[in-house]
Amino acid sequence: MARLLVVDDEKGIRDAIAQVFEYEGHKVATAEDGRAAIEAASKVRPDVIFLDVKMPGMDGLDVLARLREEDPTALVVMISGHGTIDTAVEATRKGAYDFLEKPLDTDRLLVTLRRALELKGLTRTVADLKSQVESRHEIVGNSFSIRQVVDRIEKVAPTEARVLVTGENGTGKELVARAIHRLSPRAQGPFTEVNCAAIPSELIESVLFGHIKGSFTGAIADRAGKFEQADGGTLFLDEVGDMSLDAQAKVLRALEEGVITRVGGSKAIEVDVRVVAATNKDLARAIASGAFREDLFYRLNVVPIHVPPLRERREDVPMLVQHFAELMAKRDGVPHRPFEAPAIERLSDLPWPGNVRELRNTVERLMILSSGDRVRVGDVDALASGKAQGHGATPSILSAETFGEFKDRAERAYIAQKLRENAWNVAETARRIDMPRSNLYKKIEKYGLTRDA
Repeated sequence: MARLLVVDDEKGIRDAIAQVFEYEGHKVATAEDGRAAIEAASKVRPDVIFLDVKMPGMDGLDVLARLREEDPTALVVMISGHGTIDTAVEATRKGAYDFLEKPLDTDRLLVTLRRALELKGLTRTVADLKSQVESRHEIVGNSFSIRQVVDRIEKVAPTEARVLVTGENGTGKELVARAIHRLSPRAQGPFTEVNCAAIPSELIESVLFGHIKGSFTGAIADRAGKFEQADGGTLFLDEVGDMSLDAQAKVLRALEEGVITRVGGSKAIEVDVRVVAATNKDLARAIASGAFREDLFYRLNVVPIHVPPLRERREDVPMLVQHFAELMAKRDGVPHRPFEAPAIERLSDLPWPGNVRELRNTVERLMILSSGDRVRVGDVDALASGKAQGHGATPSILSAETFGEFKDRAERAYIAQKLRENAWNVAETARRIDMPRSNLYKKIEKYGLTRDA
């Protein structure tokens, strides 16, 4: 049973939607305007909110912004009787999960609710990618691009089709592979992973196909390879683009015939394995240069799934930050420190060349190193500055897309540094930088600067 909130100024529509959801066994609260909705949301803590766009007084889009400000993970479905593309785009930009037009269709309402709850982690249907046992392997986010990834996983997982997952390092390609396995008929079988880039080329065949005793120096006993270990389950070939051509030929045979032969052996061994491969390389270019077999590419690339980089789904950063913070506090014993809204906003603006993996590491560092009871924007800036100086990374100032944005970031960094140099004595700082004290206070407020704890 989920907790739902329905907000609409028309009582008939409000009651009709509530009746549909209550019939499905959910607990439903209602509100007739924006202010009542914000108050109800703080009391009920609903799992999903259905919010009308056009209401007297506080507009639905303004309510959406307030709700997302209070809870960045809030799932809000906007409802409009005058739906336009511009309104839908604006609602999505402000964090809406979905957008429905009146008159409302019961089936569409229930499908939207089901998908929202699957994302929320309250149901365990085929699209449920969250698991208490495998919490570290969750796919988190409600952006359009990540929802497309989840939708494709949902469609391909129940089949036996091979999948090729592409994306930059740190985007979560392994999470996609594990989700496919977990939602497949092979879920009770083994999930076996091979990092092809981490294994020397002379050993990759032995690792994949096994070997018999005496087949090479150091082979002191018969050993089953990863294909045999994955029998009845899923074999994940990570960084498949780094595999040697000889190993590629044997993998191709295994996929075509369902048999492998151990190194040094002659006996054909039947294996029942579903292969999911992943790479951060451009395989089309590798094929053109002769580094990757074209026939193997077509065998692996039955269903392609591209995982977008974090910079293309920045709206997922608040949810990811909260997820990682809760996970580390619960599982790793790291003291829990809530992230203030300006800190999350600053994290959302960073370039993240290392993608989700880099964000996770950053959240962990902030929770460990921040000295206050909360993680503030100053903590983020200090860490980002240290990373830029210590590792040669491009500072966030230089990642600004416009000159105006660059000036704001530069001014903010300058004022923050001068305040620190003067122990946050505003009067002394204003005197040293030759700025009226009233102007400095305005700058501090504008940039959300807070004294380092």
